[in-house]
Amino acid sequence: MYPIPAVQPISDLRHNQAQMLDRLDDGPIVLTQRGKAAAVLVGPAHWNRLMERLEDLEDTVDGLAALAEHRKDPSQTSSLAEVLYEFNISERVLAEEAEGYE
Repeated sequence: MYPIPAVQPISDLRHNQAQMLDRLDDGPIVLTQRGKAAAVLVGPAHWNRLMERLEDLEDTVDGLAALAEHRKDPSQTSSLAEVLYEFNISERVLAEEAEGYE
């Protein structure tokens, strides 16, 4: 479960920029304007983790879609060797990538 982000009026950002930016290490901050959420401040490390996770999830969705297509008609799919050749990827590089997921 994710913790509830801190909520601050956007006027606090104008008056206390340094302090609010320092607080981003603790997590995102929801900025409000007239009592309604207007923006979310996120630190760079948190942003990078989110983007990496999103990319991994998109890759997973693409892989599942490819698997579904393969199951519909296996004759229309390429072998792993063909894909590696097409993208000029050696099996060594593939193995090194896989090590990062262990």
